[in-house]
Amino acid sequence: MKFELKKWNIEYIKDVAKYANNEKIAKNLRNAFPFPYTYEDAEWYVKKCIEKGEVNQLCRAIVVNGEAIGSIGIFVREDVYCKTAEIGYWLGEPFWNNGLMSEAVKRLCDEAFETFDIIRIFAEPFAYNIGSRRTLEKAGFVLEGIMKRSVYKRGEIFDSCMYALIKENGVL
Repeated sequence: MKFELKKWNIEYIKDVAKYANNEKIAKNLRNAFPFPYTYEDAEWYVKKCIEKGEVNQLCRAIVVNGEAIGSIGIFVREDVYCKTAEIGYWLGEPFWNNGLMSEAVKRLCDEAFETFDIIRIFAEPFAYNIGSRRTLEKAGFVLEGIMKRSVYKRGEIFDSCMYALIKENGVL
């Protein structure tokens, strides 16, 4: 499926509200991603991405046929972690299981390694989120470990995983 990674624009607010309002997405993300996901939540998120620009972050809309169907971002850490960045993403359910997100992860990681002085990009999917784990593995991330009972979500405790993509000697 053809897609573009585009900088956020307020025209995408309605699309984010449409696709993000999905309990199947929210259950796999941090509590900062609400459910239900309202138009106001979408407006806040898109405007925040625009306002922060690209200072230590790359935030992109995943766009198919002019419609924002998901989001992906890389965020450079601080202090002793300043050579490390975290990646996060979500995709509208109608677009799952077609390899789109793995390709988006690859593209944004390449851009982040070119843009920032970093050597590591990590992700922390919940252990039960097999789709996200497969996405990362297809994009070249390696499972570094499973953190037992590390996530408290919706009244339950779950394991999470540490995946990383390392830039060795300037090369992926």
